[in-house]
This record gives sequence, structure tokens and C-alpha cells, in this order.
Amino acid sequence: LFEMESIDLTLAEEALGAIARKAIERKTGARGLRSIMETILLDTMFELPSMGSVEEVVVSADVVEGRAKPLQIHSRTAQESAG
Repeated sequence: LFEMESIDLTLAEEALGAIARKAIERKTGARGLRSIMETILLDTMFELPSMGSVEEVVVSADVVEGRAKPLQIHSRTAQESAG
């Protein structure tokens, strides 16, 4: 879905570990990774089509743990026209 919108999805190193721990805790292994990622990114996936200026979405460990929302990085041209 991110690729269809030409948006890069970046997972911080600590986010990868947090996602793996969640899969282990749930005893789902690799099959559960998709479900975990969908849960983390569900709101973002629905918001992105209406936000044409987003170039990249960054997921940190705080996002995986539910303490933060994914960081949305907007294109430079959108930032310049807004400011």
C-alpha cells in the first residue's frame, strides 16, 4: 500500500526487535508479523492517500509499543509552500 502511494516505509532497528518480541509473546512467529504491522500502521494507511505530501513513514519502538504514532516526513516542496 505504501508503494502504491510512492511512500517509503522505514523501520528503526529497535522497532524490528520490538515487533519480533511481540510475535514471540503472541506465539505467532513469522505468521503473526503481518498482523502486528497492520495493527501498527492501520490508521496511517487510511490517512496517507489524502495526505499527498508525505514521502516517508518512520516506525520506532515507541510506535510498536503504542506510545507514539508513526513519524510522517513530508516532501520539502510541501514544507516550503506551507511556510
